[in-house]
Amino acid sequence: MAQRIGYLGLGSNVGVPRENLAAAVAALPAHGVCVLASSSTYETDPVGDVLDQPDFLNACLRIATELEPEELLGACKAVERELGRVAQESPDYVRHGPRPIDVDLLLLGELEYSSERLRLPHREVTSRRFVLVPLLDLDPELTLPSGTRLADALAALPSGERDDVRLAGDPLL
Repeated sequence: MAQRIGYLGLGSNVGVPRENLAAAVAALPAHGVCVLASSSTYETDPVGDVLDQPDFLNACLRIATELEPEELLGACKAVERELGRVAQESPDYVRHGPRPIDVDLLLLGELEYSSERLRLPHREVTSRRFVLVPLLDLDPELTLPSGTRLADALAALPSGERDDVRLAGDPLL
């Protein structure tokens, strides 16, 4: 099976966020995911349903894997569970709430894929500044399988008060 290059988004706002992101990077290889590069880390305001929570630390990773999309999503979810993330099926789960780690599958090669659990490219990849900025940090020329340039998607986003992405630190690798 051929390896594909993909991109993951990481986020944390519970405990020591940088340590949580680094722990996710360290855990991924045991799940069949080779981490090739990390963006810098960025501090961002919370978005979604719960805005009254600590800011997030975000980064993106370039990965290589032989895993198929559903298997790769399973690996991401396994890393989240290992690092203390409450599963979506749990009664304690809060959508867009505080979390020690979030590992999102953003892109996997030129693959376009859709299932009940997963859509590739990730449905929010072109609309979230906190995803686009670190992705473009890794590859300023990155495009979607459709040919859409992510730099153009970032430039097209309207500015607003909750879309600030602040450089926070060096890459995780």
